[in-house]
Amino acid sequence: MAYENERAWYVIQSYSGMENAAKTNLERRIKSMNMENYIFRVLIPETIRLEKKKNGEMKEVVEKQFPGYIFVDMIVTDESWFVVRNTPMVTGFLGSSGGGAKPVPLSNDEIIPILKSCGITLEVATKFQVGDKVRVLTGTFVGQEATVEKMDLEKQEVTILVDFFGRQTPTEISFDEVEKVE
Repeated sequence: MAYENERAWYVIQSYSGMENAAKTNLERRIKSMNMENYIFRVLIPETIRLEKKKNGEMKEVVEKQFPGYIFVDMIVTDESWFVVRNTPMVTGFLGSSGGGAKPVPLSNDEIIPILKSCGITLEVATKFQVGDKVRVLTGTFVGQEATVEKMDLEKQEVTILVDFFGRQTPTEISFDEVEKVE
């Protein structure tokens, strides 16, 4: 879960068929308004498929995976939010109820498969490693300390050993559900 002023992926809406124009407009505004430290990447997920033409030749066709939607890797501040919302061809953020409400970021479970389909791997900076003591932040074991047994960077999950009825029980949870105990 991302909090205010934390980097995350967001979905913005544009007019269908105008995604590339909206992306170009946004990228220009990012540069002209010096927002490179807040808006990092603008992505339109596409797939390429082969289609047979009438004369029998094969032709590559590029299809948008999510027509009308653009993915933006950014830190939401009042300024960055304003820049994106007021970009020509952008109609707004997905997950923002309007009236000044900030948008809701995509979870890792939602964005990782989309990035993978585009050939992009998400680098995760973890503050812990195997063998470290961590505190569980959510769920059944909230507040309990555990030991990191293994980490799966691709799934963004960590296997921890939680003391459950006097036994060390392995439990898989996502990276953002634990914090390192200092």
